[in-house]
Amino acid sequence: MKAEIAMTAMNALISVSDKSGIVDFARALHALGVRLLSTGGTAQLLAKEGLPVTEVAEVTQFPEMLDGRVKTLHPKIHGGLLARRDLPAHMAALAEHGIDTIDLLVVNLYPFEATVAKAGCTLADAIENIDIGGPAMVRSAAKNWKDVGVVTAADQYDAVLAELKAHGKLSDKLRFALSVAAFNRVAQYDGAISDYLSSVQFEAEKLSEAYVPERSLFPGQSNGHFIKVQDLRYGENSHQSAAWYRDLYPAPGSIATGVQLQGKELSYNNIADADAAWECVKSFKLPACVIVKHANPCGVAVGTNALEAYGKAFQTDPTSAFGGIIALNRAVDGAAAQQISKQFVEVLMAPDFTPEALEVFKAKANVRLMKITLPATGGETPWAQGRNAIDAKRVGSGLLLQTADNHELQLPDLKVVTTLQPTQEQVQDLMFAWKVAKYVKSNAIVFCKGGMTMGVGAGQMSRLDSARIASIKAQAAGLSLQGTVVASDAFFPFRDGLDVVVDAGATCIAQPGGSMRDQEVIDAANERGVAMVFTGVRHFRH
Repeated sequence: MKAEIAMTAMNALISVSDKSGIVDFARALHALGVRLLSTGGTAQLLAKEGLPVTEVAEVTQFPEMLDGRVKTLHPKIHGGLLARRDLPAHMAALAEHGIDTIDLLVVNLYPFEATVAKAGCTLADAIENIDIGGPAMVRSAAKNWKDVGVVTAADQYDAVLAELKAHGKLSDKLRFALSVAAFNRVAQYDGAISDYLSSVQFEAEKLSEAYVPERSLFPGQSNGHFIKVQDLRYGENSHQSAAWYRDLYPAPGSIATGVQLQGKELSYNNIADADAAWECVKSFKLPACVIVKHANPCGVAVGTNALEAYGKAFQTDPTSAFGGIIALNRAVDGAAAQQISKQFVEVLMAPDFTPEALEVFKAKANVRLMKITLPATGGETPWAQGRNAIDAKRVGSGLLLQTADNHELQLPDLKVVTTLQPTQEQVQDLMFAWKVAKYVKSNAIVFCKGGMTMGVGAGQMSRLDSARIASIKAQAAGLSLQGTVVASDAFFPFRDGLDVVVDAGATCIAQPGGSMRDQEVIDAANERGVAMVFTGVRHFRH
């Protein structure tokens, strides 16, 4: 066993809000000969555990005051953190004023983000959880990274101890990495404070300790917090550079939480298309399959199991399915894997893969398998449901923000506007078609029957063209549109759109309604002898 290297005397200042693992970490530091300094509750905890610890107040010769608001804002602390060991003038100044160097700072900040995330958080509680001394120390230590290691998260403890035990000091590489992480943490923290405070609808007449302010969905300043997952080979096209970032706190069941089990590295387009497929498939409760090509669903179906759902989805448009992205909301078993492996697939996503399925895909080493756990049912917030709460789109020197389209159509929302009433079977297919249309690029026309898409028309400037394309695709796939239902993501501005889908074979239509010519379209539906329902909501997807 390799002997541990003796260390020169080090001073570590520990002041943590989240005390998870801190006792074991401090005990290991003490065993290595590190002198422990600490504040308030952290010092009391370490002392209770039998560790020799010097209170910061003893070092500064100044008591903690103002309910702990002022304890580390002192030259004997910041001097010890900021002094450059390679500058004689700095070291002479420390000696003159009796200041010891601090070689390791261990700080995590007051839980501001967790506090403001709680329902009923008062403005007073939010303000009280804004850390002042912590970020100041972290910035000082991180700036002086060549001489000071700064630890801002419990998951860094092991790496720090490993280097101290092996080398008696921290390497430049680790100290720099810790510094970067520290500045990132301070930026996240300050951004969260800015987001919160600039979202508050301030009402001075209501100020009290119990004041819970109203907050705008769109703060006065938006501060994004994203962590790089990986650099990508290129962007949408090979001459573009790209990287993939995830939310600081990714929603459960979102693509950012997935684990790649095999296959080539995901590309920019893979990730964008995979997200479109995954967001669509997880909206279904029954076993479902979604096949996406160029961000549009080209085949969607529900079935009794993954195999049946895939088979029906593939029938919609086998040509477009070639090289597509496939998502299932049920585990892929051996039978489903055998069938899917017969086609060329770029990415296959599912909540799980059986050992038999994984064995099948071993022969298809380039197929990217992604395992993504579905979000728990019953979540009260978009985040808990695995959805984005806010969507963003870049424009020239700007950013468009909007609440995400998380609307879910319910049966009572359907308003029958024609003489002919839809059958129960048609209503089920309408609900299915409406779910799919939500994820198809506008203008979207989706023909469905029997829990599967029969023809999808997407992304056309004219709704008529989308309808015609859907018919052409159905014909090419050998599917009859007779007796189908149709979902249109926006209203028919004229009767011609309805005539096109009825001529193709549709007998029931779902559309939002809301046009100045709604009555003209309703009259046309009655004239053609078809049923039509209004949903009251539009699903543009640009």
